[in-house]
Amino acid sequence: MSARTATRRHFRSAAATAVIAAVAGTVLMPLSAYAAPAADNQHSLKVTLGAPAPSGPLTRGGAAETFELTVTNPSDKPSSFHPWIIGEAAGASPIQRADIVYKVEAVSAPATKFSVGSQDGGWQGLFQPADKPASEGFEVPAGSKLTWKVTIGLAKSYPTNDGDFKIRATSYSAEVADGGDASLTFKADPAIKTGTLETSFKNIGDCKGVPALQCREMDLSYRVTGDGAFDTALHSWLDLTFGSDVKVPNLQLWTLVDGKWEGLSTSDPYNFMLPTIPKGFSAASGERVLRLRASFGPNTDFKKATDVTLHAGVGLPEGNTYEFSGADAKFQLAPPTATTSPSPTPSKSATTQPSTSPSPSASASTSTSTVAVGNTNTTANGSTGSLAHTGADSNTGLYAGLAAVLVALGGAAAWLGARRRNSAARG
Repeated sequence: MSARTATRRHFRSAAATAVIAAVAGTVLMPLSAYAAPAADNQHSLKVTLGAPAPSGPLTRGGAAETFELTVTNPSDKPSSFHPWIIGEAAGASPIQRADIVYKVEAVSAPATKFSVGSQDGGWQGLFQPADKPASEGFEVPAGSKLTWKVTIGLAKSYPTNDGDFKIRATSYSAEVADGGDASLTFKADPAIKTGTLETSFKNIGDCKGVPALQCREMDLSYRVTGDGAFDTALHSWLDLTFGSDVKVPNLQLWTLVDGKWEGLSTSDPYNFMLPTIPKGFSAASGERVLRLRASFGPNTDFKKATDVTLHAGVGLPEGNTYEFSGADAKFQLAPPTATTSPSPTPSKSATTQPSTSPSPSASASTSTSTVAVGNTNTTANGSTGSLAHTGADSNTGLYAGLAAVLVALGGAAAWLGARRRNSAARG
């Protein structure tokens, strides 16, 4: 895959090194769940969670619940501990940092400060010694334990199409023994039927009146299942890959709007923004269909038919912007001949909402998938309990300073690559 084709897509390597660095009071969370353990790490820690109080389901904007988190070191050597609480909502929508109320207070542990972040569409809570860098973590003496009081609640902004909220408490530096992490599920009130956003390509075929393979049409479908609705508009885009590399692919794309083909404008020949999916999209909205047409322009460097893959992705417009739904369409496409003009003259409109598509001229294949790939954002707070919430680019000024720390910890390549992709996606 050409590097240019991936600017909107967020990938997470299974072998990526997790890194946490604190600069100017802001924490950058790891790209994956694993970091190289400290030298004294015995992989022997065990985390336990007490019963939340008061008991009962959580309501959006209602009372939070508090429980004790205890880490125990049964070994005969001290161990470091880098706590990590991973939160995931059941339902169609990713959650933002501000959707969860979170606070950590030391009970029998050193003074503590905490931070929040987002990764893979979920939420994450961190905490660390108040007077030390996050990279040092806590020290748990041999045969001893540390305890904190953790508060969790649902903010008013918690998505209406998400249900129960589940957390898992562990360590991002692999200090917890196998099976030594702990989980809690917080019921959400009102209870909902959870669903997903389904994205699919359908009815891929040749355009009428054009030689075979020189123009392809297809439907891009979005459909929501379950209760509730998306409370923000959704960004959707297309990434392109080809069977072989050329300097100028010049793939041209159109959408059918009110019976007329309108060209999708782009400054990047490998990435196109699609019309925004409006706020309030839900199962009651029905199927949303975008009719697409693809062909090569007359100045394409392709001289013969090649494989083309369109990847459609969907993500929130800001904050936790990772791609949470998507689909691929793969087909062959040939350059135009001197005597054919397979595509209409494109306009510059890329924002008009699509209409329901007409009957397709041909039907060849259908491809549907839901994807989950990594995006990480974090905001740190002090031990006072106030949560800071910032936008998608709130950490921009910190990245130059963080690079040296990441190089030392072995995660720079993965982190910088992901940041460049995220910046291009929002830029």
